[in-house]
Parts: sequence; C-alpha cells; structure tokens
Amino acid sequence: MPQPRSAEGVQRRVVSFARTDGRALRRRDHASEQAGRAFMLEPPRGETSTSIAPGSRLDPVAAFGRIAPLVVEIGSGVGESLIHAAQSHPEMDFLGVEVYRPGNARTLAALLREGLTNVRMVRGDGVDVLEHWVEPGTLSQVWTFFPDPWPKSKHHKRRLVDDSFALVVGRSLRPGGAWRLATDWAPYALRMRDVIRACPVLDNPHGGRCDRDDPEAGFAPRFEGRPVTKFERKGTDAGRTVRDLTAHRRSE
Repeated sequence: MPQPRSAEGVQRRVVSFARTDGRALRRRDHASEQAGRAFMLEPPRGETSTSIAPGSRLDPVAAFGRIAPLVVEIGSGVGESLIHAAQSHPEMDFLGVEVYRPGNARTLAALLREGLTNVRMVRGDGVDVLEHWVEPGTLSQVWTFFPDPWPKSKHHKRRLVDDSFALVVGRSLRPGGAWRLATDWAPYALRMRDVIRACPVLDNPHGGRCDRDDPEAGFAPRFEGRPVTKFERKGTDAGRTVRDLTAHRRSE
C-alpha cells in the first residue's frame, strides 16, 4: 500500500493525527501572537510542517533559562494538564507538544493570563519531537493523556501508542523516569498495557502478572497530577472508565 502524501507533496509515515489546522477565534490568535514570542519554540523542520529535522536538538537551558527536571506532554490539547502542573510545580519545566493550532492558541493565552514561565510549547509530531529533538535519556517524565483511540480496526495503525513509540519514549527518559498514560477507551487501555510489558527498556511498577484476561491487572492508581479535564468528563459522562498506566525507564 502506498504511503500517504502530505500537503507538501512528500511521502510520510502514518501519523496519529488526522489534520493539523483549524480556525482559532480572533482573540485567541491575538493572545497566541503575544505569548508565542516567549513560549512557542520553533525547531528546525523536516519534510513536513509538523516534523522535526533529524540531527537537531532542543537546548532546555536556552529554552527555559535554567536547569530543571523536564516533563513533556504529547498531545497537550488546550493545556489543562500543563497549566495545572506548572502552577503546582514551579520547580519543574514543562514542554507541551500539540499539532492543532487552536489548542496551542488556547494554551498560550492561558500561560499569558496566569503569568507562568515554566512552560514552552512546540507545534509538532510527538514522535519526531522525542526521536529527533529531545536528547536521549534526559526527560523526567513523558505524559500521554487520552490519545485518539482510533476505534475502527482499519484505523488502528494510526494509534500513537504502539511498540515503536514505547521504545522512543523509553529512550527519551532518564533512568527511573516515568511515562504516564491515561485513556477512557478500554481496548486501547489493554493494548497500552501490553505495549509497556513488551518494551525492553520499560517496567510497569503495577504490572504484577498483567493477566491478559483480567481487565484491571497492570493499571496504576489515578495520577494525582492529572486534573479532571473537560475531555475526561465527556468520557465518564458517556459511561466509560478511565484507566491510568505508569511505566518506568529501566536503570542501565
């Protein structure tokens, strides 16, 4: 099957997002323009507008102006988790990765409103950010909260969390660093659990037997640093159960 082509006309791998643009409200664009100068990072690009050029590297000290533990959220949406975390942990730095412009605009507006200085944003493909831009073995945590479940079987290839992504995440974490995940889609939760178990550089501290036939084995207590977002409430209102997972980078 031929690979899909991007708007730029070059072949690209299958990605976990369907489209990257939307029409943000004018006031959000204005806030984004103001905040973007301070908070929006612009890495060297690869073949597409959301890719990262291989060989480039994020300099956290230059980006944040200090040395601090760095947390990366892949798919930060409108920034609810980022804003909560940045307010709760001023001693830590946070990088939000989001492809959708309206989500970035709302996050940037909130950063400006709250006067937070320990968050930066990048518009990009999360796989590329971790694989090509972040220095391996340096992240304190990676967050992947409520990634698109792509529920139809024919779309499962678009799911973000798979064996190859787990390796990318694991290699980006420092030894002992944590990958935190959450989803309200039960089949995807089970798949995430299996992906972590199969990854050679990650351990599940809540793994136990990870019985494939036990729908609750191997899951973590709710991460206390994850606020209840509008997206999560939508899922629980629909009767879906939210499941958290935690994986730690193995020590060398």
